[in-house]
Amino acid sequence: MTLPPTGFLRIGASDLEYRMIGPATDAAPIIVMLHEGLGSVGLWGDFPEKLQAATGCGVFAYSRAGYGASTPVKLPRPLDYMHREASDVLPELLEKIGFRQGLLLGHSDGASIAAIYAGSHQDHRVKGVVMIAPHFIVEDVSVKSIAEIRTAYETTELKGKLSRWHKDVDNAFYGWNGAWLDPKFRDWDISEYLAYIRVPVAIVQGERDQYGTLRQVEIAKEECYCPVDVTVIPEAGHSPQREAPEATLDAISQFASAVLLSGEGSHGRAA
Repeated sequence: MTLPPTGFLRIGASDLEYRMIGPATDAAPIIVMLHEGLGSVGLWGDFPEKLQAATGCGVFAYSRAGYGASTPVKLPRPLDYMHREASDVLPELLEKIGFRQGLLLGHSDGASIAAIYAGSHQDHRVKGVVMIAPHFIVEDVSVKSIAEIRTAYETTELKGKLSRWHKDVDNAFYGWNGAWLDPKFRDWDISEYLAYIRVPVAIVQGERDQYGTLRQVEIAKEECYCPVDVTVIPEAGHSPQREAPEATLDAISQFASAVLLSGEGSHGRAA
């Protein structure tokens, strides 16, 4: 199946913007990119192109409902919004793009969605999962930083900067921020899904991540029965793909090569 390089996919009641880079889904493995809680297709920057060049895979990125140019969502978001994305949206999306085999690659919220999907769907097309700065539980540092960014959004130029990437910036921001700051969200915990992932996992974690600690990595090592390849990047924060793109690309491309070409995962290292 050949998708136009850019466009929209109708999934449920939403039109989701996407970008497709490199080979078509029937010509090469595909890396499906799941963005962070304030992300979008555009906010990946040139990382999808770099990822395509480094791996030779096709790269598919999309903006979830409420983000980018995709259809806005009704607020407040339900607190299980990541579960709903993994169970209701992602399966249909993979079918519509003609996904045959490849990797899921998620950042932050996107990494959590990838973990939920891989742990709840025995999808033999998914050969591995890459998680950048994943969340499996809610930490105090997460809530503190998310409260601080709300203040910044309402008092600084942050809203204006984000509005470049989201057609309804309040919908994008408050949908994510409101859910994470809801007191009931402190009980959110997806670690149980990790035990059911049956494919190799790669985690790329910035050592200075202001939204999560290395406890998230420890949980993955404790809960996963599958191989877990960990790359900790010393100088990076929550977005190593922007702050340390070469180290991040190196970790992902080595993992992709091992999993997609030989079917074997590697066994952990530090950058």
